[in-house]
Amino acid sequence: MGQMAQLLDTVMTTHQRWMPEGPMAEHIRQLSARAALAMRPYLPKRLRRDLPVVPVVRLTGVIGFSTPLRPGLSIAGIARTLERAFGVRNARAVALAINSPGGSAVQSHLIFRRIRALAEEKKLPVIAFVEDVAASGGYMIACAADEIVCDPASIVGSIGVIGATFGFPEAIKKLGIERRVYTAGENKSTLDPFLAENEDDVARLKAIQRDIHSMFIGLVRERRGERLTGPENTVFSGEYWVAKTAKDLGLVDQLGDVRSFLRQRFGENVVTPPVPAERSLFGRRTPGVAGIATEGLLGIERNGLVDDLISALEARAIWARFGL
Repeated sequence: MGQMAQLLDTVMTTHQRWMPEGPMAEHIRQLSARAALAMRPYLPKRLRRDLPVVPVVRLTGVIGFSTPLRPGLSIAGIARTLERAFGVRNARAVALAINSPGGSAVQSHLIFRRIRALAEEKKLPVIAFVEDVAASGGYMIACAADEIVCDPASIVGSIGVIGATFGFPEAIKKLGIERRVYTAGENKSTLDPFLAENEDDVARLKAIQRDIHSMFIGLVRERRGERLTGPENTVFSGEYWVAKTAKDLGLVDQLGDVRSFLRQRFGENVVTPPVPAERSLFGRRTPGVAGIATEGLLGIERNGLVDDLISALEARAIWARFGL
């Protein structure tokens, strides 16, 4: 689409540059303008410059977790898609359709920063549309938008940090298994699930979580500003809410959906081309998010199968926190 328009621009510019001056030249220019106006209704909408364009990027999945059938979100997987969206010719804004329960704080922040950098570079407003959920890292990404719009049944919030694991020291003792750990560095085996919980390890983990939580809070304050109306000990407690309550707290701006909102904002003829994520030759993995063969029990290569299964279970658990 962009290449076609650029080619037409080049042809018209060259035509005007070499056209001789005088009454005949002016007459030809008027005829050309009338011909272009007459042909405009017959052009596909995506090629018509008189219609507003708002490309739509879909951001779906658990952030940082990736499985073969349900790839997650990461900066490596979404960066080129975002660049294509912000590079759409004649775009009036960029829309983000978000459906994510969160995940990796780092990947969430990297995606947030990339969206803001592109928005500032291209001078384009960003509008986020929440579907089922934009929680935790999903809400962090939504904060990259200048406006956040939700379905009335959307779930929003969970501005907090969570870490979870299991402990098996008694189980392996009953099975007669002896745990042997060798480290260089006294804290290298922090939070080993096969060792008894250590209070110092937990204190260090909670200190890291507090630092990340503070960064998250600062980001929300910066992006939402005076629109935040709820008490801070509620808004930043890690709780999540249905859209109407989130709106009352100032976490979102309006209730609605992509089609209705964009038509109301930019007119009935607004064009909303989806910007699909890039896929590999066989349509599965996005470049830069490929699986790595690792060595499993007894030195047998498992080609990431166990990792994929564990990631799928973890992703399922994250979605389940929000009843999804």
